[in-house]
Amino acid sequence: MIRVEKLSFGYRQPAELFRDFSWTVQPGERWAVIGPSGCGKTTLLYLLAGLRRPSGGTITVAGQPLRGPRLQTGLILQDYGLLPWARAWENVALGLAIRGVPRPERRRRALAWLERLGLQAVADRYPAQLSGGQRQRVAIARTLILEPDLLLLDEPFAALDALTREDLQDLLGALCAQTTMVLVTHDIAEAVFLAQRLLVLGRPPIRQGQVIENPAAGQPGYRRTVEFALRCAQVRQALERAQDRVVAEVGG
Repeated sequence: MIRVEKLSFGYRQPAELFRDFSWTVQPGERWAVIGPSGCGKTTLLYLLAGLRRPSGGTITVAGQPLRGPRLQTGLILQDYGLLPWARAWENVALGLAIRGVPRPERRRRALAWLERLGLQAVADRYPAQLSGGQRQRVAIARTLILEPDLLLLDEPFAALDALTREDLQDLLGALCAQTTMVLVTHDIAEAVFLAQRLLVLGRPPIRQGQVIENPAAGQPGYRRTVEFALRCAQVRQALERAQDRVVAEVGG
């Protein structure tokens, strides 16, 4: 699904976040990208979304060279990005409107998705009238209504309370069980619950990351198992090693 080959990128020369970085995501895999602040997690996501252009190397998505944003890629961000003057269903239907779908069909499909996410009662409310969890559900519906084959998420639940965050993680895992997904997060438990494979990034310039396998991700009750606790501990140790390398480099 995604093939990154010898990728190089930096916001300022000669400093680079990535140098000759390669990575492959197979169709249907769910990945989490995790690492110290400033290591390039969000930048990597924006590169995969076609919102940044690499200075070297190539990115291929679904067999095609990536030269900009693609219609089949869905992007969900932390700040929701809802239009404040549009009702919930109109926000969900925004992508359909841009693609020229007639208004009655847009409304029908948007209401179906809102019902699926338990929001049918707030379909005609504006974003300011919704809770944070409801706004993020609207943002999820707005993306999934377009049936993306690749879903990119940047800290989508970071601003929510713990219980709401877990509810939305469960929902996302159920809705996107067969969708290729790349999640950027600082939350170890979130990464371990949602992602079958984790990519731990270290100090830039990054040439490769540590891959941690997590085959039980998303299974009901996984958070309450010993395996989940052990996997979280493994990821924490990998992060601490990556952080130690960053601190050692800064300290000279």
